[in-house]
Amino acid sequence: MSKEQAKDLLRFLKPFDKEIIELVMWLRDFAWDLCPETNELIYDNYNAVAFGWSPTERVGHTICSIAVGRSSKNVHFGFYWGSELPDPDRILLGEGNQYRYILVTDRKKFPKAYIKKLVNQAYANSLSKVKDQREIVHGKTIVKSVSEKKRPEKGAPRKKKKK
Repeated sequence: MSKEQAKDLLRFLKPFDKEIIELVMWLRDFAWDLCPETNELIYDNYNAVAFGWSPTERVGHTICSIAVGRSSKNVHFGFYWGSELPDPDRILLGEGNQYRYILVTDRKKFPKAYIKKLVNQAYANSLSKVKDQREIVHGKTIVKSVSEKKRPEKGAPRKKKKK
């Protein structure tokens, strides 16, 4: 099963502090346990390392995701279609048309039961968006993109451009 396939993700997380990596991997286990029949899509982008779970190989079917900002070091547990989820406790952040998230700073403060309900609702919502059932695949870890250039950390010295 793909939950054990963490080599690429750990390589992408290497620039982050040990505490952040441990928190992210704990969140990853939490999400995999709720979505074992899905696929992990990984993006090592300019601004963040982000990865999420989808019943297909499409980002548009993503159920939930985790992102770590390169300069902010913020860890988000988010929902691709979060604006479509009921959030009676109003804990989800974000005001855009679609994505909603919570800022995760400590696993002890992470609202597991509440997030589990949201993940279950997001899972059903994601499956409803899959028009062609043949697209559904199970248990893959897929690196979708790797940006050569990465945002520098706040306060890190910038490389001077050659003239």
